[in-house]
Amino acid sequence: MLKDKIIDFLEEQPGEAFDVAEILGQLDEKADYKAFFGAVTELEKAGLVAFNEQGRLVAPTAVKDLQGIFRSNSKGYGFVSLPGGDDDEEVYIPKDETSFALEGDEVAVEITKNAHYLKGTKAEGRVIQVVKRAQTEWVGIFHEALAEGHIGRVSLRNKKLPDIIVTNQGMKAEEGELVRLKILKWPSKKHPKTMLGEVVERLGRPEDEGLDVLEILASMGISPNFPLSVEAEVSKIDRQIHPEELENREDFRNEIVFTIDGADAKDLDDAVHVKRLKNGNLELGVHIADVSYYVKKDAAIDQEAYERGSSVYVTDRVVPMLPPALSNGICSLNPREDRLTQSCIMELDSLGQVLSYRIVQSVVCTAERMTYDKVNLILEGDKASRQDHPHLLESLELMAVLHEQLLRMREARGAIDFETVEAKIMVDDRDKASSIEKRQRKTAERMIESFMLLANETVATDFERRGLPFIYRIHEEPKLERLQHFSQLVSSLGFKLPAQLSKESLHTFREEIKGHPAEQVLSNMLLRAMQQARYSEENRGHFGLAAPVYTHFTSPIRRYPDLIVHRLIRELAEPTGQTVQTWEDLLPAIAHQSSQRERRAVEAEREVEKMKKAEYMFDFIGQDFEGMISAVNRYGFFVELDNTVAGLVPIESLEQDAFSYDERRMQLIGRRTGMIFKMGNRLKLRLTAVDKETGEISFSYLPSPLDQAGQIRRQGRSRSIK
Repeated sequence: MLKDKIIDFLEEQPGEAFDVAEILGQLDEKADYKAFFGAVTELEKAGLVAFNEQGRLVAPTAVKDLQGIFRSNSKGYGFVSLPGGDDDEEVYIPKDETSFALEGDEVAVEITKNAHYLKGTKAEGRVIQVVKRAQTEWVGIFHEALAEGHIGRVSLRNKKLPDIIVTNQGMKAEEGELVRLKILKWPSKKHPKTMLGEVVERLGRPEDEGLDVLEILASMGISPNFPLSVEAEVSKIDRQIHPEELENREDFRNEIVFTIDGADAKDLDDAVHVKRLKNGNLELGVHIADVSYYVKKDAAIDQEAYERGSSVYVTDRVVPMLPPALSNGICSLNPREDRLTQSCIMELDSLGQVLSYRIVQSVVCTAERMTYDKVNLILEGDKASRQDHPHLLESLELMAVLHEQLLRMREARGAIDFETVEAKIMVDDRDKASSIEKRQRKTAERMIESFMLLANETVATDFERRGLPFIYRIHEEPKLERLQHFSQLVSSLGFKLPAQLSKESLHTFREEIKGHPAEQVLSNMLLRAMQQARYSEENRGHFGLAAPVYTHFTSPIRRYPDLIVHRLIRELAEPTGQTVQTWEDLLPAIAHQSSQRERRAVEAEREVEKMKKAEYMFDFIGQDFEGMISAVNRYGFFVELDNTVAGLVPIESLEQDAFSYDERRMQLIGRRTGMIFKMGNRLKLRLTAVDKETGEISFSYLPSPLDQAGQIRRQGRSRSIK
């Protein structure tokens, strides 16, 4: 019977929702729509099927409950991160309760067992519906395997995902080619470990220029291409600014306003001016591209920006949140061109305190496109650089003074400097990694950061005071158990923290370790003890910055929350009850989506960096290096070289002794010799293996004079940090 076929179809696709036409097409049924709808109506009355909020047909158990993002594990189980929660509050999903959800899918879950924080166990649940698939297309390597109706299979980079069986419906591909597939059937009760797809694009050989990066991005649903609907909208945007558009905008074109960015930056979304006022105070103007003027709410460009969440920066390329015609064109604050902006103008006293401010719609014409390198040379007194930019000298010197005031102010309130060393990977003309450099952060970089931090804080303060709906950037206090674990670890390295940890004592610790040989390792340990910063419609403060309120306002070209903040500034300048209610309803989902997309971008950037570092190191297999232990576990210890490349020294490669793992102190101890490998030890190493696909790098330990630094001691002298 038709009704039985409908029920069987839905049960084979648990948690999935379908348009009526989709089901009718899949059933291979000659029934017309009238007969089909009659069957569906009877099933709905009997409670055997249901329609979801989008009008799509689902199994009756697929009702909305808690919704979140599914993260899979290669062993079959997974976790669901819920809006407003951190990693500790994820819901554990057993292997048999995933409803065949895949990595990154948006799912509805039902809690079956509550979390027990004293026992350290997560909540447990089951997926009752796949609300939205993370991707409907995948990129992978094609392998020929002829069978009835099939021409092969595609293996995906993400090994948590099953191979895709390739039908003969799409394009034909060659063995070993990188292809893009459209998914036709998802894993189901009948075929739990299989997806069915067709080839829609042949991309080339994996070794072809740039395809290694493309494969990683595609595996995470990140595409450099924009939909045709977006391109069509962009083509209609006027690239000229007309006089009527300047009405009701404050004019800063006569101020000395300029941008300071990296030499390779193309999307210039912030500019600054600083001047001395007649009363002796300083005025800081932070001018941000008025992206929200061009990107209208719910337009195709806006919907795509929401979906992307942020720009993604990998090696030598950017996958932009907005099409380049906007991000590098009319929205970019290019020199000597009029640009529409939103500006935060602040008056500050000699202590860096904001005495007054205004947030205005504005227009600027930047005087120069300055780079960090140029500004650093000027501030360091380089004569040639100063002679090239005499009109900017007074502004830059005032900026340097103001930066020092703001830095002291943040330090005084207990802000923690999570300074990490970043790598800059250079590639040759074939996109192969050719060198790795440490990114240098000097006065110019820190100065602009200070100004952006202050503008973000000021805008957030304005909305908090007015009690209006807003999207905050929050960083909650670290969990007690994480801090206790961190305290134990640093104690094993010879440091002693007070029993009651606070942001002030952590700030003191961070300042104390500056210049220490293990500074980077210790700083990373502190960072891992923190909760992740995220976006929220509720203000919970920013622990790391020691700021009672904070947001992201300064980068609307590359971050969606900043674009929303600009939209809020415009729409809530004169708030109405209806506008306020609309934003109160919208912001929770926007905050959650933005946090998830930020995590995806960070993960993609890390995966590409790891792969490119492995590619670079491949040519050095068998050579010796110096490095520092950055982490220890029961399988061995991780080391980091001076060029930021990290790898594993497997415990089985340590021939000097049989080693036991001390979990509490996170160190390996030789059972016979008492030799200790712990975080912060500097060692001589030999590169033994590199896997570019996984990014995994292996070293072996070499005894050397570096061992005299003390890794055979069980305990060093403690230093007290108050």
